[in-house]
Amino acid sequence: MADDALPTPAPTEPRARPTGGAGPLAWLRANLFSSVGNGVTTMLVLAVLAWILPKALGWLVFDAVWGPQPASACDAVRGQGACWAVVWEKMRFMLFGVYPFDQQWRPGLVVVILTGLLVVSAFKRFWRPALAAVWAAGIVVTFWLMGGGLGLTPVRTEQWGGLPVTLILAIFGIAFAFPLGIVLALGRRSKLPIIRSLSVIYIEVVRGVPLITVLFMASVMFALLLPEGMRIDVLLRAQVAIILFVAAYLAEAVRGGLQAVPKGQYEAAEALGLPYWRSMGLVILPQALRISIPPIVNSFISLFKDTSLVVIISIFDFAYAVKKSVETDISWKKYFIEAFLFSILVYWIFCYAMSRYSQWLEKDLARGQRR
Repeated sequence: MADDALPTPAPTEPRARPTGGAGPLAWLRANLFSSVGNGVTTMLVLAVLAWILPKALGWLVFDAVWGPQPASACDAVRGQGACWAVVWEKMRFMLFGVYPFDQQWRPGLVVVILTGLLVVSAFKRFWRPALAAVWAAGIVVTFWLMGGGLGLTPVRTEQWGGLPVTLILAIFGIAFAFPLGIVLALGRRSKLPIIRSLSVIYIEVVRGVPLITVLFMASVMFALLLPEGMRIDVLLRAQVAIILFVAAYLAEAVRGGLQAVPKGQYEAAEALGLPYWRSMGLVILPQALRISIPPIVNSFISLFKDTSLVVIISIFDFAYAVKKSVETDISWKKYFIEAFLFSILVYWIFCYAMSRYSQWLEKDLARGQRR
């Protein structure tokens, strides 16, 4: 029995703890100076930043004119520092356009409401049926505040402008284009030839023309087809055009997700005896939408920026309001660069927030998935 016993393994000597594998110096060596080429590139980038950053910060921050200052204060330092006083002076025009001055608290409140709805909808704990009722109430309050009536002074849509219009077109465009895009994606993969052909024709035709063309058709050509005496608001026409345009791009993003779902998932849904719509809603679409998050959010970001194209049909969006705020005042006209930098910052904040949220959502939904 003793001969059958397993041999006792020989003791091993403890290894010394590796050095240089952690810490900032190790990170720099591994990421920035891992080779001669990377080291040279790193030094060149640092040299360019060392040359650009002091001048940029000097013009943007340290030598700039801040706060409520007259145009003459900016004239004294012109060329040396930025004139952020123009943003202070034209802020209300930039944000709300030609909306009646004494009523601008209403579009300001609309911006807060719409932003609040986006923030609330970003948390998974609020993803309940009641959220749809909250959005419905928010939409009603938004158009009541902007348009007036029921105790508020009526304001025509021709006077709406600035950031509220951009948010309305983008948020409602996303909200209604998303489900339409899902329907089109399912239609393109349908086994019914008529449904599949109609979906393919719609998607390919819309994706083959620029958004400017669609807006022009909705504003000009569509109005010519209406019965005499019938008029549809130009903002509503632009909103419908944006929804129909973006839905075609979202359809292709969702279709890519549907194709990426393993075939076994479809077979598993059929094996459970689930009908088509329940298998899509409970098994296939959740996986397809998770896969499609990057292209879907990319379409959302593009839509938010493309709302500036509505200027061709005389809608006073945020970008156009910023442009006109300095063009119409000769005292501040020379400081249009600062005004446009402000608009760039606002667009970047919203787009960056969407990008970061999509990255977080993608990781959160992928939690527990097999790598």
